[in-house]
Amino acid sequence: MKNTLLTLFLMGLTVSSFSQETYKLSDTSVMTIDGSSSLHDWTVTANTMEGTVAENGESVTAVDFSVAVADILSDRAAAMDNKMHEALKKEEHPKVTFKVKDVNAAMGENQELKGKLNIAGVENDVSVPATITQKDGKLHITGERKIALKDYNIEPPTAMFGSIVVGDDVTVKFDLVFTKS
Repeated sequence: MKNTLLTLFLMGLTVSSFSQETYKLSDTSVMTIDGSSSLHDWTVTANTMEGTVAENGESVTAVDFSVAVADILSDRAAAMDNKMHEALKKEEHPKVTFKVKDVNAAMGENQELKGKLNIAGVENDVSVPATITQKDGKLHITGERKIALKDYNIEPPTAMFGSIVVGDDVTVKFDLVFTKS
């Protein structure tokens, strides 16, 4: 009888240590993309994002995240938004996605989320440095990552008959908040 109780207790500990919690992206999340051009620096905001995160109590084990290209908008003018959407091939590839599977990124600073980033139909393996914290039932993932447009076969947009050219590098900054599903 004692052996049976001990076995059941140990099985319970084993199952609970492997349990996964799933979190869903909150509306309080923020993502911006900073870039430059031959005229001025610029920032656009990702206004429609979706995502889930799985964690096992000690680390993030999976991330599935997407941004609607049509809702990446600037505060400048529709002309800039249209050029950006065209460069990102909005019609053929309406979402930018980032997927991380089978990872164990611990809570804390200097974590690496290694996954597949798909922009404009081109998918690359990337490592995204992040800080991961958990508090009050929420999971926060923050950080930034520089991306070269040429790595995704994106021709930097131009304006004014080519006299204004967007720089090849952009920096994605994110403060993502996930709540338990």
